Formats: sequence, structure tokens, C-alpha cells
Amino acid sequence: MLVFGILELARIMYVFNTLQEVTRRAAAAAVNVYPTDAAALASLKQDAVFRSSPGELPLAPPITDSYVRIEYLAYDLSVIPTSSLPSCAATNQQICMANPRSGSCIHFVQVQVCDPGDTSTCVAAQSQAVFPLVNLPILLPKAPTISPVETLGYKQGVPPCPP
Repeated sequence: MLVFGILELARIMYVFNTLQEVTRRAAAAAVNVYPTDAAALASLKQDAVFRSSPGELPLAPPITDSYVRIEYLAYDLSVIPTSSLPSCAATNQQICMANPRSGSCIHFVQVQVCDPGDTSTCVAAQSQAVFPLVNLPILLPKAPTISPVETLGYKQGVPPCPP
């Protein structure tokens, strides 16, 4: 029992560190993907959990790509609601050039590890034991990472929201 307890604690420490890397990887990719590009967002979430298809983060149940939450933030670090996001990267560029402090100008990308069961707030996920003999109900860190936006997929010379 002691050996399994030590192994489980070591695994939990690995998971804590890996979750920070997951959010870092997702944020680094999300700064160049527009929020309406569902396929690209799904792909970068899978890549963030070290997979090429939907599934679980190795040795870290229950964490899957669906636990990776990406939010877009304004200048004051407030979350921009989906309904207020500009329709495309070119329009976001225009809004930000006209008024950098606009509430709909995307300045930052925030990535966290949240329980997908609650979409209104970010609730920390609870770890699941790999060794069933030792059940340590530990809340996993949200591991937030905030990165300044880069292109969001914008290409120079593209008119606002091409058809």
C-alpha cells in the first residue's frame, strides 16, 4: 500500500507539471487561431494534450482535450463573450487599430484546465487514481496561462471578413 501511495503521489506531481505544459502549448498555438475556427481549435487542444486525435492525457485521467478551455480577453483582462467577438481576424485588427481599449478587441488568450461539465465558470477537475488501491481525491490545478495575441490567423491585405 505504501509503494502504491508513493507511486500515486509521484504521478500526481507529474500531472501538476504536465497540466502547466498543456496550457502553455495551447496558448502558444491559440494566439494564431481565430475563435470561430472550430477545427483548428479542436486540433490545437488535441495537440496540447500530446495527442493527434481526441482522447485522454497520458497518465492523467480524467483530463482530455475537452478539459482545455480557451478564452479571449480584452485589454483589461476581462473575458470577451462569444457574442461580442469580432466576426474575423481582419475585423479584430481594424477594431484594435481604431480603439485598442475596446471591449471587443482581442488582446490576450487565456487557457485553463477546467471541468467541461460546467461551462459558466472554470471548475478545477478532480484527479482519478491510476492505482485503485490508493484513492487520493485531489483537485488538479487549473494551470492558467495568458499570452498576448499574435495574428489570430490574420493575413496582411485580406479585407475584413471575406465571404
